[in-house]
Amino acid sequence: QVQLVASGGGSVQAGGSLRLSCAASTYTTTIYTMAWFRQAPGKGREGVAAIGGSMTYYSGFVKGRFSISRDNAKNMLYLQMSSLKPEDTAVYYCAAKMGYGGSAFDDRTYDYWGQGTQVTVSS
Repeated sequence: QVQLVASGGGSVQAGGSLRLSCAASTYTTTIYTMAWFRQAPGKGREGVAAIGGSMTYYSGFVKGRFSISRDNAKNMLYLQMSSLKPEDTAVYYCAAKMGYGGSAFDDRTYDYWGQGTQVTVSS
């Protein structure tokens, strides 16, 4: 069982930045893919960014503004968010997929989820 604890959310004004962190209870070298998803009020969960092997993946709506990284020495996953927009307001979740395969943004293929951290961007 892998536990993921997300942190770093908060309230910022449009154009601001935040860095989300996700601490894993196991060696992240054993996790093939880690990702960030988000869910806005009244909407479904959507993939934001993912990192697996040497590859990174970004949804079109964050590309160029967000950057995903992982520090295997600290068992941490990060999401650096810049140029934030009000439409980025959501609960952000980190997730881990132990196996290889499946779309990076198919949430059905992820094995473990963090509890979520709220990001609110005001105009």
